Amino acid sequence: MENLWAPWRMAYITPKDQQAKSDECIFCSKPAAHDDARNHIVYRGERCFMMLNLYPYNNGHLMIAPYRHVPSITELEAETLGELMAQAQLALRALRKLMAPDGFNLGINEGKVAGAGFADHMHLHVVPRWLGDTNFMPVIADVKVIPEHLDNVYRQLKETLATLQGT
Repeated sequence: MENLWAPWRMAYITPKDQQAKSDECIFCSKPAAHDDARNHIVYRGERCFMMLNLYPYNNGHLMIAPYRHVPSITELEAETLGELMAQAQLALRALRKLMAPDGFNLGINEGKVAGAGFADHMHLHVVPRWLGDTNFMPVIADVKVIPEHLDNVYRQLKETLATLQGT
């Protein structure tokens, strides 16, 4: 049997209880820090922002969240909900241009029981998909191999979004 070494992934798989414990909401603290490159925030709108997921299901996995801390889309005013969906459209256009995926999963996990890691702050996942993007690793080893480093995806996606926005 061969080994696949990816030591940089340890930061993503170390159990949370072994990392610095924090109850902070990343969807509140990350945009408030105003360090977009460090926090992988690729786009900011008036009411919502877009950031890369630190624990991606696939390359380019984005999350879009309102700045306002609410647990459900039912608590978003129409303008914020509209911007959330407009950013979803922008995300799909950028990911198509940059990575040419074969499809996407878009989803909102509302509540802990539905799988929300941050149940008190709603967010929309945008996950690019490719034909054959599942392989033996998740089945045999319960490991997902992400082929590109998050910082590279951040830089490329930031540039692509700027091109699409004309800036």
